[in-house]
Amino acid sequence: MTFRILIITSLAALISQLSLVGAENQTEPTNATEAAAKKAAAEAKIDAEYADIVAKLPDDQRAWEEVLQTELGGFYLPIHKKQKVNGQSNAWDFIRDDPALPRVLLIGDSVSRGYTQAVRKEMAGEANVHRAPANCGPSATGLKKLDIWLGNGKWDVIHFNFGIHDRKTPLPDYEKRLDEIVTRLKATGATVIWASTTPIPTDWKEGPEMARAIVDRNEAAARVMKQHDVVINDLFAAISPHIVDLQNPADVHFGSKGYSFLGGKVAEAIRKVIKE
Repeated sequence: MTFRILIITSLAALISQLSLVGAENQTEPTNATEAAAKKAAAEAKIDAEYADIVAKLPDDQRAWEEVLQTELGGFYLPIHKKQKVNGQSNAWDFIRDDPALPRVLLIGDSVSRGYTQAVRKEMAGEANVHRAPANCGPSATGLKKLDIWLGNGKWDVIHFNFGIHDRKTPLPDYEKRLDEIVTRLKATGATVIWASTTPIPTDWKEGPEMARAIVDRNEAAARVMKQHDVVINDLFAAISPHIVDLQNPADVHFGSKGYSFLGGKVAEAIRKVIKE
């Protein structure tokens, strides 16, 4: 009799546990369609909340967000929206200028995006640090989008780079585009600083030849910058001794310590030309 009671009790406990598991899993998608629907609903919620935030912004901030909506693209815009809704700061924050300080523009790809906030932190109280409203990509995109990135304001310093996205661009084309870009940047009256492209590791997914491609493009860029008397911020040389510690494994990007290091070097270069 006791044995039967134990069996019945055990079965009841097992059924209870299974019921709890079923209840816990009720919110989980049961198939790809349901998962897609949940994702779409979450994105729609973020979009609605973001739109509500933007609608309440002052005119200049709302205008900036509208530029970002056009320029950030399908990868970065959803990230920006989510961060905005969650009250998180990012590289594309609206910058309210202190008129007593110089205006600085950062142009570059995702590596540049990564160190933007570190530069702002380093130069707080020294400069108004803005960033182009995009992941700027290759030099070909730079030629097409430069007027949008420059906007209507006056810049005192423009710190820029194109390189990783140009790793397969033929060198003559790369040099020609850089020559055109530098000419347009200098025409703004700003002091222009070129940042050499940070290393691509030899074990990156595209193969070791890409590491050499960046060296070649840095050499080509240096020739162009010399012709135009542009200051060079040699980020490649600065971070190369620290790659093992600061660059993500088998990746062109960096962790927080790497971006903090690069941000410090960028701030140092900008600070130097401001003081001259």
